[in-house]
Amino acid sequence: MHDVIERSADVIIIGSGIGGLTTAALLQQQGISTLVFEKNRHPGGSCSSFQREGYHFDAGASVFYGFAENGRSGTLNLHTKIFRKLGIEVKTVPDPVQIHYHLPNGFSLPVYYDRQAFIDRLAARFPHEKKGIAEFYRELEEVYDILSSLPAGSLEDIVHLGGVGLNNPLKTIALAMKTFRSMGRTARKYIVDDELLRFIDMEAYSWAVQDAGATPLVNAGICLADRHHGGINYPLGGSGSIPQALCRGIEKFGGIVRFQSEVSGIILENGEARGVRLSDGSEFFAKAVVSNATVWDTFNRLITDSRFRVDDSRFLRAPSWFQLFLGVDASVIPKDFYVHNILVDDWNRYSQPGGTIYFSAPTLLDPSLAPHGKHTIHVFVTAEADDWEKYQRGSREYREAKDALAENVISRTERILPGLSKAIELKVLASPLTHERYLNRYKGSYGPLLKPGQNILQKPQNTTPVKNLFAVGDSTFPGQGVIAVTYSGVSCASYIARKLGKPLEYLF
Repeated sequence: MHDVIERSADVIIIGSGIGGLTTAALLQQQGISTLVFEKNRHPGGSCSSFQREGYHFDAGASVFYGFAENGRSGTLNLHTKIFRKLGIEVKTVPDPVQIHYHLPNGFSLPVYYDRQAFIDRLAARFPHEKKGIAEFYRELEEVYDILSSLPAGSLEDIVHLGGVGLNNPLKTIALAMKTFRSMGRTARKYIVDDELLRFIDMEAYSWAVQDAGATPLVNAGICLADRHHGGINYPLGGSGSIPQALCRGIEKFGGIVRFQSEVSGIILENGEARGVRLSDGSEFFAKAVVSNATVWDTFNRLITDSRFRVDDSRFLRAPSWFQLFLGVDASVIPKDFYVHNILVDDWNRYSQPGGTIYFSAPTLLDPSLAPHGKHTIHVFVTAEADDWEKYQRGSREYREAKDALAENVISRTERILPGLSKAIELKVLASPLTHERYLNRYKGSYGPLLKPGQNILQKPQNTTPVKNLFAVGDSTFPGQGVIAVTYSGVSCASYIARKLGKPLEYLF
């Protein structure tokens, strides 16, 4: 019905999240034309920035892996390798501490970039578990060593898998064996202390929003080992610098990113994705379509064919967030304060909505994000859209509910930052309904989570049940987090490029 002359691009990407932009940038650099449609005025999705009264806030993510400069040539340091390939620079500043944990029973622990300093500090808290601590984190190092030596590519690409297996047979076998193990089960091989095992649960929950028992060992090996190698590096200008740079890369090689262009549906013909329809009724066609939407939004909203519907019970659903964006007087933050903090008041509530407080002050690394003498603070807790749907957006009841929760979170945060409530000069609040509205995410969720007992390879991959429809983002392997969705983009671009006869070179 639609021949090549009528195509708008070789590949259409729905949404400008990091996964979608990474896919588009790598394909476009390879000479495969791309067209990205984004609902909002700016790119990045939950990895974007916004401004209020001279303050620049990170809309979501603020802890970033993948920007190190070293000689490793495998799957890690993906941001460095991608931007090097695109010829685009993203300036960053290193952070000496990944997270400072503030836990019950006076348990306070900064996770230093220096691995031995972190291990020593943890062993000092649990001297009877010194050997177990060393053995557990050694296992994570082993995963890291394997991953850092293997090239990034699609697990659905037989040519890629065959090449990796042929060139790295022992490491491939070792990695395959580790994919069936969880972080929690591995920890319990070496550690018995309940409080220490709780801490390891928090090590997983801090980025996976699941306890260690439900977190694959492979995922843990990436994040909890790489923080001591590549480290945490903050992009100058805020999190929005990453998607903006990817957009520059796309446009540099002739691709197009269209903002304020909401996709309302995916066009199917005989069970095959042929293009997209925008909310204004216009239609665009391509050889392949890539969805950066959640699995529920893709198959229950953008596709209306009931044969492809994804039931809500098929996956665990990651929670949404209640967020506070605060502009404060700089005097409230002491000089020895760390950028990223996690607070837990009660171990019995840490995984319940609002039970764990995430706190970051990125202006400690990049003062340009706030007016002189001020700081930006981002505080957030998990929340469920179901608890907020009883409110009408903009109503007095809705505002009062947001203010009440914000007051509670601020009060609890004063445990590590006394006087915070009196130092606030600007306050912007966002509920799960905000996430649902601005990011087009079902229930404001951050994608599906693995159920206990599942291994990481059971995450949805880039291919889908619909021919020529592909998926990227936190609904796909390897899951949540900026570096994870970046990998999904690399994987998807690699698969599509080979399918279209222009295979990508590995990132080095």
